[in-house]
Amino acid sequence: MSVKTRANKQSGATIKDVAQHAGVSAMTVSRVLNAEPNVRPETRERVQAAIRDLNYRPNLSARNLARANTYFIGLLYDNPSAGYISELLIGALNRCRKAGYHLIVESCGSADQDWESSIADMLRTSNFDGVIIPPPVCDNTAVLDAVEAAKLPHVRISPDTQLDRSPRVVTDDREASRRMADYLLGLGHRRIGFIQGPEGHGASRERFEGFSEAMAAAGQKIDSELVVPGAFTYRSGLDAAERLLTLKQRPTAVFASNDDMAVAVIALAHRYSLNIPDDLTVVGFDDTQTATAIWPQLTTVRQPISAMASEAVELLAECLDLERSGEAGHVNERREIHSEIVIRDSSAAPA
Repeated sequence: MSVKTRANKQSGATIKDVAQHAGVSAMTVSRVLNAEPNVRPETRERVQAAIRDLNYRPNLSARNLARANTYFIGLLYDNPSAGYISELLIGALNRCRKAGYHLIVESCGSADQDWESSIADMLRTSNFDGVIIPPPVCDNTAVLDAVEAAKLPHVRISPDTQLDRSPRVVTDDREASRRMADYLLGLGHRRIGFIQGPEGHGASRERFEGFSEAMAAAGQKIDSELVVPGAFTYRSGLDAAERLLTLKQRPTAVFASNDDMAVAVIALAHRYSLNIPDDLTVVGFDDTQTATAIWPQLTTVRQPISAMASEAVELLAECLDLERSGEAGHVNERREIHSEIVIRDSSAAPA
């Protein structure tokens, strides 16, 4: 018996049935039912047609209960970039404040001893309704296992592994890095230094691969001495800049994998009496507050960190709404927010 026939006879269709019938996700059906604006008109019409076909009747009391209750949302972080964390918190806090949710921030990672063994106990005894997990914690299997064991709905930001394990909000790191490299090549730079992020970090790998693809497409071989390691910290940026700027033939441009390291390159260049951008072009990635606090202001990739955090809160709340309405199922929704290049004063054609 088809879903449509069974639902019409029994009037027992669920959101999952409607989603299957319309060929969309349960999240999309929830947005249509709640009259949210971020649904394409043709998708909204398809969902509404499926609701009519299946004679779907939402449990209004359950939906109202879900909307009436606030949520306690945990954010589990471990990231060395203060700028990234700042933007992340701004986005999450603003969205939670607007919706009346409570955000609880927990540090878990390399700075805490035995954190992997203690996180399971922390999650079991917390009052979290769900959690948001940004990088690099979002790729830690021990954390994901503990979150799932605690039966906590969760949304990951920019995961690099186990992509089908949870709902996620992502951005186009590789493509953005490729476009930034194309921009430098378009200015005429050929000897371009690249400062990598920490090994094992998904964004670090994606950004270097985007840079490599652009260089290959332009027929440019990457000089191994121009690719140096970093750790997404200002200190690591200074160390990397020291290696690049003291080369016998230094680069004409440096592309740092995040703004903290790019700002460190500019600071060291000043120490060596190099003029930015006449003697050296420097570009970064993220567009955190430090990008406009430095002189000259930094050309960088504007990663929508705050918007991604806000979207993660919204997606998690939708998952929790479905769960409280008694219609929760396995949700594997992917939402992408695109980045853009912001041209400022730290970049120019080579002398």
